Formats: sequence, C-alpha cells, structure tokens
Amino acid sequence: MTEEVRFKSIVGPELAGTIDLPDGEIRGWGIFVHGFTLGKNSPAASRVSKQLAREGIGMLRYDNLGIGDSDGDWGDGSFTIKVQDTVRAATLMAERGTPADLLVGHSWGGAAAIAAAAEAGVRAVATIGAPADPSHVERQYDAILDRVLSEGSHEWFVGGRSLVLKRAFVEDVHHARLRDRIRELNLPLLVLHAPTDNTVDIANAGEIFLEARHPRSFVALEGADHLLTARGQAQRAAHIISAWADQYIHVSHPEERHLRG
Repeated sequence: MTEEVRFKSIVGPELAGTIDLPDGEIRGWGIFVHGFTLGKNSPAASRVSKQLAREGIGMLRYDNLGIGDSDGDWGDGSFTIKVQDTVRAATLMAERGTPADLLVGHSWGGAAAIAAAAEAGVRAVATIGAPADPSHVERQYDAILDRVLSEGSHEWFVGGRSLVLKRAFVEDVHHARLRDRIRELNLPLLVLHAPTDNTVDIANAGEIFLEARHPRSFVALEGADHLLTARGQAQRAAHIISAWADQYIHVSHPEERHLRG
C-alpha cells in the first residue's frame, strides 16, 4: 500500500513523493534518496523501499527537482539543493507524525544522504553504490563541461531525455565537502557497494568507510550492478539494511504501530 504526497523544494516548486506503507507491525520510518538523474520509481528506489516496507519500515521516496512527477527545472537544482530537499522530506515525515529514523541513499543520493543526515534528524544512514566525492558525477557530463562553464549552460542528453546542465550546478559540486561530512557524521553508517560496480568504483566505498567513525559497517553486494537491476539484488540490499537498522529505528508512539497514513 502506498500514499502519494507532495512537498515544496527549498527553491519553491513542488516535489512528488510516494510513501511505501509498512505491512503489519510498524518498526520505523525512513527516506530513500535516489541517484543523480534517476527518480523515485527507479529500480533501486522502488524495490528497496517496497521491500523495507514489507519488513515493517515505511519509506518515503521522492523525485528531485524536474525529475519524474516533480515540478521545476532539473537545471535549477544542485547537490546542495538535493541535500536541502532531503531535509525538507524529513520535515514532511515529522509533520505527518512518522519521523524518519533512517536515511537510505543510492549512488549520488548516498552522498546527499550523508550530507543531509545531521540536519534531517535521523538516527542511521545507509548508502548503496555511493561516491566518496559528489564531483564523481562530472564523468557523466565531461564532454560538455567546457561549454557549460563558458556559456553558462548547455543541453545534455542523458537517460533518454534532454536536461540542461548549468554552471551553478557544476560550481556547487566543486564546493561540496563530503569527506568533512563523513568525518562529522557521528551516526551509525552502513556502506553497501558491489565489487563489480562499473559506474562508481568500489574504491569509493573504501574511502567512505575509512573516513567514517564507528559504528560503521560495510557489506559487499556481490553479483549486483550499480543500478540494482539484477533480479533480487535490490531486495537483498533491503534485507541487509533492515537487519542492520533494527537497533537504530524505533516507533515513538504506540499508536504509530498501526498507522496507515
């Protein structure tokens, strides 16, 4: 069972979200932060969130600015805005009476989850295939980078659609200081990464793990691809996250155990 929600981005337009409601007893609530140009219905976001809901953890997954069902222009976003909108998502969950204890981020969303965690007020963070530095995404738009910097913006064809990449986005990525956020996280962190990830090398997982303080955990997702499209891999990642997060998530009020939206 799902609930559709909308909330305002830090820059104004409304963002579209889906809350996958828990089956049976509610163990806790969380937020899923999707990858760079993906969305709330991408395999990783939807399958992991749905499996966590089946295991009693309700999950909000939402489309970033200009993606999927959300309003606005993708080009007006940035890493900083993605982080701030993750905090906005946590505010929505708190106002709904189901505050999120868990942040799960996939790929670039994993970096954003780490950066947003303290302000979002969660108790634990899990990343899947996350880069150690947000500027890793420059590999995807390297061919047009010079034109973006010289002209201010340039159309970029990616994932079957055209997006506009803007200079402000590129400069924002350059100023991100994720390693500082990792060291200062002071929250339980689970790092999941596939050894054969061809998009974000597993060396990134090692860097994140080494920068983080305990309690920290690492699990290799053997046989998985970066997007978790292989059969059963997203569900497997969710099983691992569910078991690991059990001691960190909680339901504050007894009545929440049977809340259905």
